[in-house]
Amino acid sequence: MTDFEQTLEQARQQHIELTQRAVAAATTIARAQGLTVDDPGVLAQGCGVRIHLAPAPVVARVSTLTALMRAPIGSWLAREVEVAAFLASRGAPVVPPSDALPPGPHHHEGLCVTFWRYVPATSDVLPEAPLAGRMLAELHAVLRDYPGPLPLLAPPLNDIPRALERLEQAGDILPADSLLLLRKRYERLLPQLSESALGPLQPLHGDAHVHNLIPVADGWLWNDFEDTCRGPIGWDLASMDSDGQALAAYPGAPSRESLELFRQVRRLHAITWGYALIRQFPDWGPHVAAMLEALRQEG
Repeated sequence: MTDFEQTLEQARQQHIELTQRAVAAATTIARAQGLTVDDPGVLAQGCGVRIHLAPAPVVARVSTLTALMRAPIGSWLAREVEVAAFLASRGAPVVPPSDALPPGPHHHEGLCVTFWRYVPATSDVLPEAPLAGRMLAELHAVLRDYPGPLPLLAPPLNDIPRALERLEQAGDILPADSLLLLRKRYERLLPQLSESALGPLQPLHGDAHVHNLIPVADGWLWNDFEDTCRGPIGWDLASMDSDGQALAAYPGAPSRESLELFRQVRRLHAITWGYALIRQFPDWGPHVAAMLEALRQEG
């Protein structure tokens, strides 16, 4: 077995152990709340674990590796629950928090758990870009009335500096020149991300790509509001629009050129996040290395 294969195997074993802990935490909390859980099934796993608490129509979302970057993770998950509950109360097409037990966040043995209504996807098809663009515009319209406080562009303004700090503390993931490149790029972009520089702000989804739209029997539901924050609508559009079709379908959308700042920030976010968790996800290596090299070539 090569060194890389050993690294992959170690990461695989760590994910298995984390998933087992996540299932145990979710079922323990749910049963303590009076929910019958006979056959918990893992639906997805990555930076977190999603578990259908069968036979109940409830999904537990357990934050595992995301918590390494977002501490305290409970505040992020509380915002997610509050925003999704608000949207559901306004009739917006979202996966709502569970009404079968308190949605949380709950804490158990170092893990943070929230509970959601189980809504099975009818297929693995992604929505076409124009539909996604129209749905994002409709979502933004409802979000404008959200009354609660939200942090400014929480994903990049929290995650990028935390990732850089984690990489510097590790000391052996990236060479010094690569770390310097990433830090300088962040310092170059940061002044453009202040409230005064950004222009009109409103509540956002925060991670509004098409994979966060779930196909259901009567349409599509928005999902995964952990990154919800306050910012310009261009932040959400930059994660969705790759060829202009979603932007064209969004009434009153900003120009494609105005999204370039947010595309740059999202790319830097992906690179720093990927390297900060590279030991947990070693198979990310080639992809984030290619993004870093492209950044380097730009100068």
